[in-house]
Amino acid sequence: MYSLLINSELGALMLFVIFSFIAAGKASKLIYNPSEKQLYRKTRKLIFWSVSLSLLAAVMAAADTMLAATSHPLFWMDRLLVRTPLALLPVLLIWFYSFPRLRKLLQRTGGRSENAPDVARLRQASDPAFIVPFQLAALCSVALFYFAFVPPIPFHWTAITMPATLLLFVACLLWMLQSRRNQLSAEAALVYRPWRRRLTHTGMLLAILAVSSIPFLTAMESSRLPKTLSMMSGKADYGIAGHASLGHTLEDHPPHTAMDQASKEVGAAPSVPVTELTGQRTGIPDRKFTLTAEQTTVTLRSGKQVEAWTYNGQIPGPELRMREGELVEVTLINKDIEDGATLHWHGLDVPNAEDGVAGATQNAVMPGETFTYRFIAEQTGTFWYHSHQNSKTAVEKGLFGALIVDPQEAVTMDVEDITVITHNWRGAGMSIGSEQAVQRKAIAPGTTVKLRLINTDDWVRQNYILTGVPFKVTAIDGTDLTGPTELQNQSLDLLTGGRYDVTFTMPDHPVFLRVGKGNSLGILMSKDGSGDIPERPAVTTFDPTHYGTAAADAPFNRNSKFDREFMMILDNRFAFYNGGFAAYDTINGEVFPNTPMFVVKEGELVKTTIINRSSVEHPMHLHGHHMLVLSRNNETVSGSLWWSDTLDVAPGESYEVAFRADNPGIWMDHCQNLSHAAAGMTMHLMYEGVASPFEVGTATPNRPE
Repeated sequence: MYSLLINSELGALMLFVIFSFIAAGKASKLIYNPSEKQLYRKTRKLIFWSVSLSLLAAVMAAADTMLAATSHPLFWMDRLLVRTPLALLPVLLIWFYSFPRLRKLLQRTGGRSENAPDVARLRQASDPAFIVPFQLAALCSVALFYFAFVPPIPFHWTAITMPATLLLFVACLLWMLQSRRNQLSAEAALVYRPWRRRLTHTGMLLAILAVSSIPFLTAMESSRLPKTLSMMSGKADYGIAGHASLGHTLEDHPPHTAMDQASKEVGAAPSVPVTELTGQRTGIPDRKFTLTAEQTTVTLRSGKQVEAWTYNGQIPGPELRMREGELVEVTLINKDIEDGATLHWHGLDVPNAEDGVAGATQNAVMPGETFTYRFIAEQTGTFWYHSHQNSKTAVEKGLFGALIVDPQEAVTMDVEDITVITHNWRGAGMSIGSEQAVQRKAIAPGTTVKLRLINTDDWVRQNYILTGVPFKVTAIDGTDLTGPTELQNQSLDLLTGGRYDVTFTMPDHPVFLRVGKGNSLGILMSKDGSGDIPERPAVTTFDPTHYGTAAADAPFNRNSKFDREFMMILDNRFAFYNGGFAAYDTINGEVFPNTPMFVVKEGELVKTTIINRSSVEHPMHLHGHHMLVLSRNNETVSGSLWWSDTLDVAPGESYEVAFRADNPGIWMDHCQNLSHAAAGMTMHLMYEGVASPFEVGTATPNRPE
């Protein structure tokens, strides 16, 4: 519904821009008609444009009103308070001022006379009260276009004052110019000289462009990333404080950078660098892995070749498997990845120094260098690892793999454990790992089957459809659900970075896990590996909002008293980023490094409201923490506790999520659609008293995105 409303409004707005300029041009040229017949005909056509503009304004107003009736204020506040008035005001002026004069002019003008209009009719045809409302419609359409693509969200009246003042100033100029033209028409018939008119308009346009180019070029240059930039240089956002005992209020912390805050941390207590927030550095590890990042040509099972970046020469990288509570040591060797590489444990909440984010928790590992990560695997579940250096390219080319943490106590029952990690290889197509066709597996009836679904694809909503058997979703993003119930004919949809664990009991007939909507990719399971693929049923999309049994021991809920609350607004807008001007995906109206840095204190209970005003989906990934989803679209989550580290926020959706600030550090929080992150849709969560010595910028190798 949201997408339909905003697209309807945007379509009507674009037509309003076109129609208003046409109407303004035709109204302005009425005075130049050489005969009453032509004046009558051109005046009458303005009725069509008046009605058209009215209908378009009504569509915009209706869409905004429906949004206001069904959505959070941040979805419609700027639309209803700014854009709707800008659309309706000139239309009302046209009907109250222009239309009565238009009718009077038609009544007094002969529809068939070839006589030249007399002075009285020329004065009527150039009356400012007749013409300026049409010109104002064109002027307001420019303002509408501006506010549609540079929305004043978070909503501040100061962001509206300057454009509104400029609009009023230009409207006054138009009135003065039209008044002057009206006076001249009484002195002599005005001659239409199109070349002079075009020359004048071109000169005015060039003058406007020249003046506006100064702030444009200034903003473009100031947006360029500096040679060096601390990840802590963002503007600190302390949100809204809760318990007074914590001593935090908005007034306590005037706006400054997070770096300033780190330098001012409580008297004798110096900032702790992230390099000290390590995993266990001593002791013999229970598991040791070595991953070598290198470029190589890999042949998929289909025979297609991929020029890939790999860990240990394979795509995906080797599956890392460990047990809960084990001390794990992973050594990364960069053989020849010129861009550099790291290892980030997506969804596994490791100590900050082990998080693998270039420029925030370490420097990128360049060719010939090594880096060793050590951490205790404290969670069980399905995770994955990937490079967090030049992430968009690195993951696309193959620097990723599955990471599985098994429970400390071995599972005694017979389980067929299958990891389904999907990826779209450039030039080769979609695959499950390196398989690009239907895989066949022989599984004895009665066996418990566990499917671990992992979507690694940038900006792809992957559909996984299991047919032929009832199943349960037992975990989301590596965290088990309580009391999962059986499902059938449900599509399990995952955006980039998301994971589902699915279990079922193998029947005596074929079962098919379909990846995508066709039959060309998936896993066919049967007692002997043979059989036909079951037909795809009609499906609905799985929604975890009310799935499973509510847990009796929830650590907090929607009614809890939170120590700190933040607002995260996802949107699209024209902006500058690193010298480029385009429509970017933004967080709170900004792109990195101007995005806010949420500042928390260890031990606080933190709530964030996430609102997606944009037209595309954003899987928001918070490092180092799992967020408990409290509500979706103002609807309280009533099923199992739903913990997420990569939350799929669709257009028009709002979520309330919360977490306990129990893992100190500087943590990235970004859109896992890595093309968005690469274009600045990234921010950080900062703990008070923690500092990072690492930097990004053109003079450093670090490209965390």
